[in-house]
Amino acid sequence: MGLQRTHQQAHTVESIRDAMEHAKMASLLYHEQDMSVARSVIASYFAVFEPDLVRERKACRLRRRRFWAAGVNDLFAVDQHDKWLKFGLGLHTGIEPFSGRIMWIRVWHSNRNPQLILTYYLDTLEELGHMPMVTQSDPGSENFGIANAHTMLRQWHDPALHGTLQHRWMRSKKNVMPEITWSQLCHCFTPGFENLLDHGVNAGWYDTNNTIQRELDAYRDRVNNSMKRRDRNKILPHGAAEDFGALDFKIKLEPEALDHVQSAYIKPSHPVFDLVPEAFGECISHFYDELGRPAVTRQSAWEIYLQLLEMLQRADELPPQIELLDGEDEEVIPLLDNYEDLPAREESNDAYYFSDCEDDDSFADEW
Repeated sequence: MGLQRTHQQAHTVESIRDAMEHAKMASLLYHEQDMSVARSVIASYFAVFEPDLVRERKACRLRRRRFWAAGVNDLFAVDQHDKWLKFGLGLHTGIEPFSGRIMWIRVWHSNRNPQLILTYYLDTLEELGHMPMVTQSDPGSENFGIANAHTMLRQWHDPALHGTLQHRWMRSKKNVMPEITWSQLCHCFTPGFENLLDHGVNAGWYDTNNTIQRELDAYRDRVNNSMKRRDRNKILPHGAAEDFGALDFKIKLEPEALDHVQSAYIKPSHPVFDLVPEAFGECISHFYDELGRPAVTRQSAWEIYLQLLEMLQRADELPPQIELLDGEDEEVIPLLDNYEDLPAREESNDAYYFSDCEDDDSFADEW
């Protein structure tokens, strides 16, 4: 059939050099370049051309933190990532810890507005048709929307839960699963994009085709659909958790419940939902149409940006001056009053436990 894998392609350090310099991500050689490269060749490449990265990676000392999950959809853990705020881009993710699936990973010009963060969660629930038992996050006000909405949804389907907040606040860096996701993203995804962004694309870049979001969606699909490598420290079946008879705690959603929560907490007209201010967006869209609406990719984004910038500089009429209000995207949704917090998992008898021990063997035997 003409298909060639690693041995037949016979790649060397020199044959992958151009692709690696462009992508800075070994996993993209296979997914985007159709290059199947031996692990030894990848290791040799980094030893020759990226010795500083190798030293940096080997210098890290792993400090293990244990995380127990009772089953699939026991909880969703959410967290924001601020490393790209220097480019005007805020990242946010939601993880299903038992299966390790990335439920969403989103990029926008803010990751602090509770209405915006709540839409990520509600969009996911609408797509799935069910919700987890509990949500959890760091104790930031940007998560109040998810805490309130999930509590309302759980009480809608189970009135016996009235009076308890169905969201768990994880303090002292114990919301570890999203942190693992961000660490993997920083090693496997961001280097190539940061090269592009450092080259000059910043908050003023009008990403009309959601290029970065499409790339993040592709990264999420690769992670979710790739078989996980066996880990001797992981006391779970290796593979899809649902295939091994694991408990599934999903709660089927009534559509009217989602509609009620959306109307209670989300204002679609809020400016945080606009990619750019309306007047500026119309102006840029007009210039983009004149360019013939070329596809925006990692390779073409900077060139298209410069063309749009030149058209703006030559334009006779520009949109009115845009004034941004400080703190506009950080407004607070009040947390529900007089609701009892869920007990900390590490202090209860259910299936979560954290530890800073670096040796897991005794724990595995005891379990």
